[in-house]
Amino acid sequence: MLRSLLLLLLFCLSLGARAQDGIHRCVGPEGTPLFTDQPCAALQATPVAPPPHTEAAPMEAPAAAAAPPPVLCAGTVSELRQSVLDAFATRDPNRLAGLMLWGGYGREGVVADIRSLGGLMQRPLLSVGRAQGDDAGSEESPAGTDSAPPTPAAGDERQLVVRTVANDGSGQAHETRFDVVRRSGCLWLRGRG
Repeated sequence: MLRSLLLLLLFCLSLGARAQDGIHRCVGPEGTPLFTDQPCAALQATPVAPPPHTEAAPMEAPAAAAAPPPVLCAGTVSELRQSVLDAFATRDPNRLAGLMLWGGYGREGVVADIRSLGGLMQRPLLSVGRAQGDDAGSEESPAGTDSAPPTPAAGDERQLVVRTVANDGSGQAHETRFDVVRRSGCLWLRGRG
């Protein structure tokens, strides 16, 4: 009895292994992928080997994974400024757009602003700081330093100025100004359209 159960178990296991080998991955004559139970040669297709599975070699993290996670709700101007620096470090206009308050824009205005953010990201960043006319002071930090301007009181949060190299070839600095708006406990950038 035990012997017949063991034979039945071995038979069932061999059917499962055979069923796994029954799917063939192929590329058809037109270049389309095919998954079939027939051999690829019967369909005049080229067999495709499955990707090698290696457990010994650890997978390398992509370069984008090394970037810090985006801040979803900046509570201070310093956090908002650092998020702008992180967006420039990754050259990601979508990350910068995620820091903006978009309410009240029409479709054309949003498209124009996103295009301008894409162009802004192509320029080398010089610094991110507060506007020169703010009552809280005009301190700013160059893009390469870790020091951040002091956090102003809630009433002093007015503008953040992104200084990049102008794209006219003059080497002069170009300023893009964003209003800083507090909404729902977070600080947001608002384009000065």
